[in-house]
Amino acid sequence: MSVLVFDLDGTLVSSMDDLTATLNAVLTRAGYRAIAPESVRTMVGHGAKVLLQRGLNANGVTWTEESLAPLYDDFLDYYEANIAVHTRPFPGVIDALETFRSEGWKLAVCTNKVERLTLPLMDALDLTRHFDAIVGGDTFARPKPDAAPVLGAIARAGGSAGGSIMVGDSVTDIDAARAAGIPVVAVDFGYTPVPVTELGPDIVISHFEELPGAVSRLRKPQPV
Repeated sequence: MSVLVFDLDGTLVSSMDDLTATLNAVLTRAGYRAIAPESVRTMVGHGAKVLLQRGLNANGVTWTEESLAPLYDDFLDYYEANIAVHTRPFPGVIDALETFRSEGWKLAVCTNKVERLTLPLMDALDLTRHFDAIVGGDTFARPKPDAAPVLGAIARAGGSAGGSIMVGDSVTDIDAARAAGIPVVAVDFGYTPVPVTELGPDIVISHFEELPGAVSRLRKPQPV
């Protein structure tokens, strides 16, 4: 059984406003300066802790795991309480998910956002019902770009790697797909400091209405 594995932030949902608000609330409450939204866009993709670390780096702060811990707890608490103030699925997402499910695809989410934040966000946006498996950044021992969470998402959805496809927005997703041995479609409207066209995905799309065609192209036998 083939599985479509989706990244979450910057792929399925537009969450930048809420992530930026959370990061800056935590930083300013700790006495640091806020980060401009356009800079935050280049910091996401590896989970909340790395985002916070990068926010501190941008402030010139030398941090340790010990000094980071209370700020990280504050980040989780604030974000959890404001998880879907502005966050919404990107245009065309719901129609695409319903189309693929009607065609018999299994669907999975594989994100580096921790489960504590992933599951409530999915519920708040009424996305959970569309998916057969949801894997967060702490579901397995290593997050993306390791292959384990991608392969784990496929297995939990009841599928196999053969015929499965990753859909993401960053080098983290592309590298994870490569590590898992599956092709990858990249969206060009997500959160990455480097344009995805430069990162070597199999196909790039600009709207979810293009995804069915991209998937069909990847499933066709390629000439030898």
